[in-house]
Amino acid sequence: MTPKGEESAGASLDDRITGALVGAAVGDALGGPVEGYSPDQILERHGGRVHGIVGPWNGDAWRTARPIAPYHKGDGHVTDDTLMTHALVRVYDRVRDHLDAYAIADHLVPDLMTNPRWIPELEAETIPLHRIFLAEKWLATRIHYGHADPREAGVGNIVNCGAAMYMAPVGLVNAANPQAAYAEALDVAGAHQSSYGREAAGVFAAAVAAATAPGATPDSVVGVCLSLAKDGTREAIARVCETAAHHSDFESALVPLRDAVAPYDTVGPDYRSPSLGARRPSRLHAIEELPVALGMLLVADGDYRQAVLGSVNYGRDCDSIATMAGAIAGALGSPVPEDWSKRVAEASRLDLWEPPRVLAAVTREVFTLDLERRRAHEESFARLGGPSCSA
Repeated sequence: MTPKGEESAGASLDDRITGALVGAAVGDALGGPVEGYSPDQILERHGGRVHGIVGPWNGDAWRTARPIAPYHKGDGHVTDDTLMTHALVRVYDRVRDHLDAYAIADHLVPDLMTNPRWIPELEAETIPLHRIFLAEKWLATRIHYGHADPREAGVGNIVNCGAAMYMAPVGLVNAANPQAAYAEALDVAGAHQSSYGREAAGVFAAAVAAATAPGATPDSVVGVCLSLAKDGTREAIARVCETAAHHSDFESALVPLRDAVAPYDTVGPDYRSPSLGARRPSRLHAIEELPVALGMLLVADGDYRQAVLGSVNYGRDCDSIATMAGAIAGALGSPVPEDWSKRVAEASRLDLWEPPRVLAAVTREVFTLDLERRRAHEESFARLGGPSCSA
């Protein structure tokens, strides 16, 4: 059963961090093999809807069927969404405080460029830079080679979900404080994205932070997102979530949710052949992934399995949609199916539970630092004649 407000209230910080990060990785792995296709194509290819881990779309020809993306998507392999999420956790582990764009330049970019790791989709150990896609390689191009100011390095990149897809750790470090998560993610994402791609990163982090609050529900998470989101991102979330409210199963919601987000999505109807105006900065548009993830969360009433399966069968950029839906549902306290998480961990050769353990420790340290800084501010302000500081 889905954890409603009262049922999820007892979930601990560790539970929620684990649920969010493991949930994001599992959603990513389930969505990878059908990424880029439509619900109808997925239905035809698999003889029905996807209900779990499936193999590569092109079978044994996965390495050569799409030369620009010679990746083994499927069979439980995570994609760059999870690689980037875990890389950001490693940055938090080093800094052990809040992050900004300079932390991305000082720590994330070198990690991507110099530290070989097992890359599941390449079935090889190499630096993550060899797996991340072009919009993420921009980080190295602009910051390492171009020496751009990290706060502005995202300007000029294609506007997509590349920064948003790995912002769950920011929301978790700012657990139950979505406004702080939003602000920190906007700063961090400035090194990678601009316009509505950067905005989506802030709103997704806020959604994860809101989901960790005791008693949080899908409706309360969406409410927080609407209170913070700006311009086309807010309008897209509102329209998609209004549509989602009329559905209680993902099958009936697949086409309506796409219709609702389509006016805000610049990519166009053919995901493999983006429109002329695709992924350009705009105050009127939004990435597709975050509004649809929130819509699927509402359709599923917060249930992890249904939110992720709805996201996967939606197609298009469904690994990122399922990453986001899985992170938020996991943060709400809805359990990630153990058979999925174990198989993804084994297939990807990753300990999916180590990053949550690391981030939980960092989150507590950061909260203690925040408390000390807040107390110092209160004391100084009181000495200036303001209200007395807290007991």
